Amino acid sequence: VQLQASGGGLVQAGGSLRLSCAASGRTFSSSVMGWFRQAPGKEREFVAAISWSGSSTYFADSVKGRFSISRDTAKNTLYLQMNSLKPEDTAVYYCAADQGFRRTYTSGTYYKATTYDYWGRGTLVTVSS
Repeated sequence: VQLQASGGGLVQAGGSLRLSCAASGRTFSSSVMGWFRQAPGKEREFVAAISWSGSSTYFADSVKGRFSISRDTAKNTLYLQMNSLKPEDTAVYYCAADQGFRRTYTSGTYYKATTYDYWGRGTLVTVSS
């Protein structure tokens, strides 16, 4: 089972990037999936999550209104569209998935790293001022 994040890079403040997370080894169409990030010298933090059905999304306050999350179950791929990027968005971004089958959590649970069982290697996003 593997999650592979891609799409990171260097972008100027105000710019946009779209991250992708390709899953292999099993289907994640019935899994909760999410994005976390870790800036240098800081702890990993929640960014966004999407329910297994795609009908519900959750965002950290710091990215609300600027980032969106989506999934393509046919491609077994998760996306994070990042707009109006700020220097403080600079971090390594990780995708994650739970191993459950169509689980529904209380909203707070989506924000916790311990909810997720599978983690991909990160992709670096650098936003210059």
